[in-house]
Amino acid sequence: MRFLITILLLCAAPLAAEDLNCAEPITQSDMNRCAHQSYLAADEDLNLAYKLAVAFAKEMDEYLSEGETPAVTLLRDAQRAWIPFRDKACELESTIVRGGSLQSLIYSSCLERETRARTEALRFFAETN
Repeated sequence: MRFLITILLLCAAPLAAEDLNCAEPITQSDMNRCAHQSYLAADEDLNLAYKLAVAFAKEMDEYLSEGETPAVTLLRDAQRAWIPFRDKACELESTIVRGGSLQSLIYSSCLERETRARTEALRFFAETN
């Protein structure tokens, strides 16, 4: 019996994921999940842009003068500072609907927007060569 329940649960999980239609989400739960998926996609793009920026920073550091901070260090520190800033800014933005069913949608949408903006900034940096 346990085996049958396990099989049913394993089969149901992919079906639940397939039911999510982000082109036309219907429920608030679907909208929240779709917003989170959009943020995750933006985060993947950010990671790729960051890798390009690191590669460019390393190239720039070949011409580093004595006493200068390496570009790769500046980039890393800026990114580490930006992440908690983004998270807190989006947390604040989501308080306009605090406690409501829209709060996670507002938070995820903000994360996506800010992440895409940061991605563009990193791409700009990486492509200035």
